[in-house]
Amino acid sequence: MLVLANDQEHNIEVNEFKLTSRALHPENTEIKVGDNVIGGKKLAIIAGPCSVENKEQILDIAKSVKSAGATFLRGGAFKPRTSPYSFQGLEDEGIDLLKEARKITGLPIITELTSLQYLDEFVENIDIIQVGARNMQNFDMLKQLGKTKKPILLKRGLASTIEEFLLSAEYIMAGGNENVILCERGIRTFEHYTRNTLDISAIPIIKKLSHLPIIVDPSHASGIWWLIEPLSKAAIAAGADGLIIEVHNQPEIALSDGEQSIKPKRFEELMIGLRKIANIEDREI
Repeated sequence: MLVLANDQEHNIEVNEFKLTSRALHPENTEIKVGDNVIGGKKLAIIAGPCSVENKEQILDIAKSVKSAGATFLRGGAFKPRTSPYSFQGLEDEGIDLLKEARKITGLPIITELTSLQYLDEFVENIDIIQVGARNMQNFDMLKQLGKTKKPILLKRGLASTIEEFLLSAEYIMAGGNENVILCERGIRTFEHYTRNTLDISAIPIIKKLSHLPIIVDPSHASGIWWLIEPLSKAAIAAGADGLIIEVHNQPEIALSDGEQSIKPKRFEELMIGLRKIANIEDREI
């Protein structure tokens, strides 16, 4: 039985945690992506639209977030949507546009893998492969991702416990891929005001239990653009290693999740405030 955490109030003993546990890996894991490191002193700031919609849109946003200090570009090419009638993404064209934005700005790109049929394409073209909340326990996908060496951003499931979250990361690492980045993106609760509920306590808990870096997605956690700033600041104060923020130049006509996206100018202003919080926590942006 492996002791993951042992103090006067809690004693979590789970023998399945062999690779994600801080007990066996005391030092924080730092994952190198190009010239960037996730998990070190400098915070990873991932920004971009929920969906890649067209060339002008993704290039304009990429240039804006790069100028404001973002270190990675996000954008959905394949979009798993609750309704089959919602915009499903540009698919291969979206990947090509992300690659063009990377070439112009130098920002590494991150996008979500929705099916293993696209795995080879993603391994070849994408810098960080995102596993969405709905696929957190898609164990066949996790096993195949474990056979690659690509950094994987693993999002917490809609109603998953921290234990289940870490065990999903264990699946990837058990296959040989140690480049796992955790993402707290809010969980489903009885509250309806926000899209989800950001579990801020998950950040220090995971930091205690695991050596893996963890970033926070305040956009999906809240579903409300004006909540991104306070939740982002809270996440950094709680010890997060970075943020993934949805930015859109025209959120009022966005094809997906415009209500939780901020405009480039507001992102620029947000970054100024986040640098102040980061400095207090002895981190950098």
